[in-house]
Amino acid sequence: MREIVLDTETTGFEPSEGDRIVEIGAVELFNHLPTGKTYHQYINPERMMPKEAFDVHGLGDDFLRDKPVFRSIAQAFLDFIGDSQLIIHNASFDMKFLNAELAAVNLPSLPMTRATDTLMIARRKFPGSPATLDALCRRFGVDNSGREKHGALLDSELLAEVYLELVGGRQPDFGLNPTQQSNPTATKIASDWRPRPRPIPLPPRLTEAESAAHIAFIEKIGAAAIWKKRL
Repeated sequence: MREIVLDTETTGFEPSEGDRIVEIGAVELFNHLPTGKTYHQYINPERMMPKEAFDVHGLGDDFLRDKPVFRSIAQAFLDFIGDSQLIIHNASFDMKFLNAELAAVNLPSLPMTRATDTLMIARRKFPGSPATLDALCRRFGVDNSGREKHGALLDSELLAEVYLELVGGRQPDFGLNPTQQSNPTATKIASDWRPRPRPIPLPPRLTEAESAAHIAFIEKIGAAAIWKKRL
């Protein structure tokens, strides 16, 4: 199963008011494992950058002036995402911008059924708790220390880790999925998988009385008891 974790940066909040996409970042997952394949593109919005948007992502007019316009990268973007499900935080925002840009260059829109909204998943799973990307990184112990400003590729990489935690954590499928067998990259990633330590160790199940009884029993066996090496 191929999924694309995706994020955009824009000049504002409403494409209907002339706001445009200025950056797209995307990360490929295969069977809930990152393959290492990414898509990243800065885009010339063909308009001035409002200060409020610049303060969020730091992408200014001088930086974006020589970047390609959307119509010149649209097909490469569509080729990368293919027909895969899109994993997006606050999907309605990014999808309305992507579809506005696609419509402007006479390309088919992306149906909302293709978008999985991690914001909605987080709100259902943790009702009443903050559900921003930063808040979810803190909840799941995902290192977001490099996120001084919003950035589409970095945010996609962080969201990929958060998404895997939201759907149950990083779980290898032990090679039982025949599709993964035909994907060498995914197979290698699965073989490199290692469990992460629990953030809070489980409490011991052995009571103090049981531990004392065990030590007393071993003392009765004598000095040669191999269990003494474990004490």
